[in-house]
Amino acid sequence: MNISDWLRSATKRLKDIGIESPRLDAELILAETLRKPRTYLHAHLDEDIDPRRIDIAEARLDLRKDRVPIAYIIGHKEFYGREFHVTPSVLIPRPESEDIVTTFLDIAAGDIAENLKLLDVGTGSGCLGITLKLERPDISVTLSDTSRQALLIAEKNADQLGASVQTKQQNLLRGQVERLNYIIANLPYVDRAWQVSPELQHEPQSALFADHHGLALIYKLLEQAPLHLMNNGWLLLEADPEQHQDITHRAAQSGFTCERTQGYCLALRLSVRAER
Repeated sequence: MNISDWLRSATKRLKDIGIESPRLDAELILAETLRKPRTYLHAHLDEDIDPRRIDIAEARLDLRKDRVPIAYIIGHKEFYGREFHVTPSVLIPRPESEDIVTTFLDIAAGDIAENLKLLDVGTGSGCLGITLKLERPDISVTLSDTSRQALLIAEKNADQLGASVQTKQQNLLRGQVERLNYIIANLPYVDRAWQVSPELQHEPQSALFADHHGLALIYKLLEQAPLHLMNNGWLLLEADPEQHQDITHRAAQSGFTCERTQGYCLALRLSVRAER
């Protein structure tokens, strides 16, 4: 079987079960199996595939037919132009999360003070904190998560991408000692009543779903953050745009002003610092 034949067959099988991007997924699976870029496939459609490689590609295709996300099958996902290693221990980086990156880079563009400190809460793969460290090397970045497995993935990504960050295992801000200039967080915000895709069942449920209409952990972080931010410090959150109004209202009760929203990101600024 050559590359063209396998791609045609795999695409049809994925399309028949309702996969939204059957050709792309088939190409990604085969490119990873052959350890070649997708462009190689396009230029070598008549090339025969080694039978052992076909077996591996078929096994991976079976996983995709079971709705395992393509990023878990091939082991990586692009985020903000960089490739991040992922496993089922962490959420798959999503384009929506890039809203935090672009918002942060905008609001922090003029902040050139020394010893700026940023904490990425619930870091998962580390895609947010690592990206910000690479974009702003002058800022001290710490990645935190309750999951030691997630932190191991984040540490691997930081090492592979050359990002000098610290990591620590903690639950939200419990145990946080240093005052911070910036806190960013992509916490679980999916309401269990929402209709979600079958692929989500393969991602860590504790990193996706939260009580109180998806807002329980975000509200808890809003309560804790004033004790750990500097005067006029920033808290950047990811949430569904339909949740932004409720979050902004609750944030005001903790001394935050919503300075802007961009896509899925809310940028909250602390106007009244709480005393410990």
